[in-house]
Amino acid sequence: MNLSDLHPPQGQKQKRQRVGQGMGTGRGKYSGRGAKGARSISGYSMMRGFEGGQMPLHRRLPKRGFTNIFRKEYAIVNVGRLEQLDGDSFDPGRLLELGVIKKLGAGLKVLGSGDISRKLTVKAHVFSKAALEKIQKAGGSGEVIGSAS
Repeated sequence: MNLSDLHPPQGQKQKRQRVGQGMGTGRGKYSGRGAKGARSISGYSMMRGFEGGQMPLHRRLPKRGFTNIFRKEYAIVNVGRLEQLDGDSFDPGRLLELGVIKKLGAGLKVLGSGDISRKLTVKAHVFSKAALEKIQKAGGSGEVIGSAS
């Protein structure tokens, strides 16, 4: 077998229909576009979502809710997860390095889910009350650092 012998199956490749090649071709004169109307002229472009004059789907559906454009998306870590990690000092850079958080976003937020039994030093942008209490009760400290962005 030789690569030069390979060819597509019979009937797979068809010649492209060329329009506007004279009346004898069956695609002459108006080239399948009809005589008049918006779609018949060159340079016509339909707006996205256009449904032929019918009210488009994006206008038929009801608008719901509210999107806060000032929302801050924090990277979240629980004190229970910090307890499982090796070391006694954690900051956003170290947690990124360890793969505990994927991206920092607006900053690191420490939440109080889980238990902590050893002394930890944690630097984060935001602490929940429960998280700060648990860290301090175990003899550690929680330090609030400046904004990430």
